[in-house]
Order: sequence, then C-alpha cells, then structure tokens
Amino acid sequence: MGENRERKNVGIFSIIIKFLVNAVILVIASFLVPGFRVAGFGTAILAAIVISALDYLIGLVFKLDASPFGRGIVGFLIAAIIIYLTQFIVAGVSVTAWGAILAALVIGIIDAIVPTDVFSQVS
Repeated sequence: MGENRERKNVGIFSIIIKFLVNAVILVIASFLVPGFRVAGFGTAILAAIVISALDYLIGLVFKLDASPFGRGIVGFLIAAIIIYLTQFIVAGVSVTAWGAILAALVIGIIDAIVPTDVFSQVS
C-alpha cells in the first residue's frame, strides 16, 4: 500500500515539475520570439496547463500529437495553432500568427534539448 502511495506522489510531483519546466520554456520563448509574449511566470504556468489540455483534447478527438518535431509538419502546425488559441483562453498571452509559428519552432527545439519527463520513468 505504501508503494502505491509513493507512486502517486511521484506522479503528482512529476506533473508539477513538467508544468514548471514548460512554463520556463514558454518564458524563454517569449524573450526569443517576436510576436509571442507571456506576461509573467504565473501566466506561463497557466498557459502551460492550457496548452497541455488543448494538446490532450486534440489527441483524443483527432488522434494527433501536437509535438512540433514528433509528428512532422502536421504536429508542428497543430502546435502553432494551439499556441495561437492559448491567447484567447489565458489573459497575459499575446501571439501573432507568425509568432505562433516561430514559438512552435523555438519551443520544439528547447523541448528537444530540455527533458520535461524527468520523473516519468520512475516506477
């Protein structure tokens, strides 16, 4: 029973770490990408949650993964659309169409370098 509770704690901890790392990636991208702005770290955390939720919903409905480099041009375009749509859900996020495309590229590159699933291998 203690092992099951420990797995749950690691699972929750890994989700929190993933959102924090993704928020940092969004903040970095907002500094690098013209046309993509995130107002602050709190906004970036909320945007990371919304982006993850939209990715999950699109994955359920269309059976597509919005990974900029994992699924080729389709995944890249879906990632850009998700980033663009996030500005309508999260106050403090401002994105132009070109900004969304460039942000998807930068976020994809940073995501390939920075491991966001640090604790997902723990079982």
